[in-house]
Amino acid sequence: MNANLDTSLLDRAIVFAVRAHSGTERRGKGFPYIVHPMEAMEIVASITPDQELLAAAALHDVVEDCGITIDTLRDEFGDRIASLVASESDSLNAGESEGESWKRRKQEGIDRLARASRDEKIVAIGDKLSNMRAIARDYEKLGDALWNLFHEKRRSEHEWRYRSLAEAFRSLDDTDAFREFEYLVNKVFK
Repeated sequence: MNANLDTSLLDRAIVFAVRAHSGTERRGKGFPYIVHPMEAMEIVASITPDQELLAAAALHDVVEDCGITIDTLRDEFGDRIASLVASESDSLNAGESEGESWKRRKQEGIDRLARASRDEKIVAIGDKLSNMRAIARDYEKLGDALWNLFHEKRRSEHEWRYRSLAEAFRSLDDTDAFREFEYLVNKVFK
């Protein structure tokens, strides 16, 4: 154990994320939303001890889901963390629904990830592997009825997305997180 490890930045990020997600539920799961960013952070910790990457993983959904701005994150946590969170955030256009914009937003995310830095990919794989673990668990229970829980109902579209993400993450193939992600994608979309 490293008694000299400075986790003050990460501690602040965790508290910020807990407050931002307070009272929200992971869609259809029956447990607090904060479980997901904490799992994403744990996945990132399996790749790197970099406290800023861990903090970005803890904060990765606060802009997209909680109405926190990138500028607020920049003021609270600095440029690097704000940029890492921004690279992981989807955006809706005015007047556009989540369902109508699903394909565009997912394609933009895949394109961003394909040209992302290794650090950005590490934060993103924390999020996407956490999501893929949940999908794999739910698919075991629900089968193809699972896709009805999403804005996009077609299994083929989810397969396209997750296989495209796996290709975009290919440079992380030296990590257990990537290998687990690819394994789960192949298991669910066999």
